[in-house]
Amino acid sequence: MKKVYGSAAEALDGVLFDGMLIAAGGFGLCGIPELLIDGIVEAGTKDLTVASNNAGVDGFGLGKLLETRQIKKMMSSYVGENAEFMRQYLSGELELEFNPQGTLAERMRAGGAGIPGFYTKTGVGTVIAEGKEVKEFDGEEYILERGIFADVAIVKAWKADATGNAVFRKTARNFNPPAAMCGKVCILEVEEIVETGTLDGDAIHLPGIYVHRMIQGEHEKRIEQRTVRAA
Repeated sequence: MKKVYGSAAEALDGVLFDGMLIAAGGFGLCGIPELLIDGIVEAGTKDLTVASNNAGVDGFGLGKLLETRQIKKMMSSYVGENAEFMRQYLSGELELEFNPQGTLAERMRAGGAGIPGFYTKTGVGTVIAEGKEVKEFDGEEYILERGIFADVAIVKAWKADATGNAVFRKTARNFNPPAAMCGKVCILEVEEIVETGTLDGDAIHLPGIYVHRMIQGEHEKRIEQRTVRAA
């Protein structure tokens, strides 16, 4: 089964449609699928619901899809670095389903494991619990959260072999593996594709069984908040 494609446009061909749900990996601007996001911008797919830890920043990452008005709804846990996101949300142009960060990661992981829902104490007694089923276990209240089953997952890895076995570096590992798992189709962009069999099996963070298509490319890897010492 061929998994390696020549470009983001080729890898996205035939899987995009208006109104779809996309799970996007990355943590802040770390480990975000830059090339695939650009490919979706170019494709012009609209009315998107995007499940992602954040919405990028103005002019970069998912922020590009916000600028082109291709995103209808965000399912996120952190939205504090994007002025256009704030403007669209406050003006009623953008829907937001706010999630505690661990809950969002678990919703993705649950979807990848075929689990339609799970109970958690996180959010009990807050606005997060509004409209959700509350159940008691051993005298404690828990709320029901639904697993995320995305139409497409777009993720970025450091290294992968041609079968899709992938390795993520540091913070990029936070959301990329669960996002990849919950997509009906998972498209992986990677900095380096290595020969199959050269990766240490114990170092693989995402088995290739989850990956359907992949591309290799150059990445800007912008720093979200650059902090340096005085000279």
